[in-house]
Amino acid sequence: MLDRADNQPALPPEIGRRRTFAIISHPDAGKTTLTEKFLLYGGAIQMAGQVRAKGEARRTRSDFMKMEQDRGISVSASAMSFEFDRWWFNLVDTPGHSDFSEDTYRTLTAVDAAIMVIDGAKGVESQTRKLFEVCRMRDLPILTFCNKMDRESRDTFEIIDEIQELLALDVAPASWPIGMGREFLGCYDMINDRLELMDRADRNVKAASIEMKGLDDPLLDEKIPPHLLEKLREDVEMARELLPRFDAQAFHDGSMTPIWFGSAINSFGVRELMAGIGNYGPPPQVRPAEPRQVSADESKVSGFVFKVQANMDPKHRDRVAFLRLCSGHFTRGMKLHHVRTKKPMAVSNPVMFLASEREIAEDAWAGDIIGIPNHGQLRIGDALTEGEDLRFTGIPSFAPELLQSVRAADPMKAKHLDKALTQFAEEGAAKLFKPMIGSGWIVGVVGALQFEVLASRIELEYGLPVRFEPSQFTSARWIAGPKDKLEAFMKVNKGHMAEDHDGDPVYLTRLQWDIDRVERDFPELRLTATKEMHS
Repeated sequence: MLDRADNQPALPPEIGRRRTFAIISHPDAGKTTLTEKFLLYGGAIQMAGQVRAKGEARRTRSDFMKMEQDRGISVSASAMSFEFDRWWFNLVDTPGHSDFSEDTYRTLTAVDAAIMVIDGAKGVESQTRKLFEVCRMRDLPILTFCNKMDRESRDTFEIIDEIQELLALDVAPASWPIGMGREFLGCYDMINDRLELMDRADRNVKAASIEMKGLDDPLLDEKIPPHLLEKLREDVEMARELLPRFDAQAFHDGSMTPIWFGSAINSFGVRELMAGIGNYGPPPQVRPAEPRQVSADESKVSGFVFKVQANMDPKHRDRVAFLRLCSGHFTRGMKLHHVRTKKPMAVSNPVMFLASEREIAEDAWAGDIIGIPNHGQLRIGDALTEGEDLRFTGIPSFAPELLQSVRAADPMKAKHLDKALTQFAEEGAAKLFKPMIGSGWIVGVVGALQFEVLASRIELEYGLPVRFEPSQFTSARWIAGPKDKLEAFMKVNKGHMAEDHDGDPVYLTRLQWDIDRVERDFPELRLTATKEMHS
């Protein structure tokens, strides 16, 4: 039996039943399908719109931006909330495309656990490793789902070995697959000694469960062909000898992952995984902040903005700031203290995303994600509290790896371009630099696809065709140090200096040599590739 981590402080029941998590995977491992099946089991949607369906049906609930629908990739991380059994799940969707790693990184600051989806035929792929490293930096508990077992897959022990070796994680099997590909029948539930059989006829039904009295139960002979049953008994016996038993503490510390096997497209293994998150996943955790940590059971409301999404509804020029509630019980209409501006802010129309529907949130608890429509007051990293000057830490901004200059095709519309670019910078979709010399802007991104997304959104949302052109600079570093030294440096290096959209000084570089030179000749100045986004 799996044991629970019982060293958690007792949380108020509403907070204790919250599970806030993200799904991480390499593109095409089946994250979108799994998300959809979660919503199906949670009763948030009635019928899984087959992801492979044509045309309009192809739109999955969490992909609402036009470009995502055209390309079939999740570019924007949105949050969905739904009930399952006695738990309240907040599923935060992460962009699957590697060019959007910064958005993903920030999303992972807002969750308490992550589900890692891997393809049974491909094992741990490059993007999964990258995302996993982010989770490791934050010691996030990870649950693993090995998907696509209904296709030809690798040997189960081989998959587990690969996770253990590549990710340096202990792996505890929660279920064990019976057969694979065409012969895949289902799984043996190692936690509850149950047989889970897959129904291939209806992809939207829940699998049949048969209670067993261990692996010697004669019922197994009726349900499983002899060659598969023999292999199952051998495998499970070997797994119990060679692999560690699930240890709730090691899982919560981020050093062990339980693994479930299944087929999301056939709705198989999904319910067991969801029960796993409910039973063993962490409730809302303590959040790092200055000058003190914030605990979920505190009575006063606090939270931080980890994402800003503009123009979610093209009919209304709206911007929604996604706020992770870290403590307290929020009620609609509350006046909160906006720490960065020191101004009060009445939150009168907070929204929750229940599948694809936005609903006004009358209340919300620590662990929940609420959307706050606003006209640009809220930025990534902003804190909202009931009066205390708290600053939530660990929400990073990365130096861009690609820099291009941008011009409006119609020079008369330069003012509109300023507005559009500033908005995207505040949303975290790009870095924006205003060089000290010359006119125009330099836009910095982490991956090349972001330029396409930006150009398409500026045209779509502002009716402004733009051109991105190569810039002479290759990277950017934030620069800080004693005021007099910094001013002297900026005077001599005007051609390299710019300001970001917050007004902080940035040093634009052409070669690594530029960075080495500053470090050598100006030791009292600090160049950094990340900047904490904060209030």
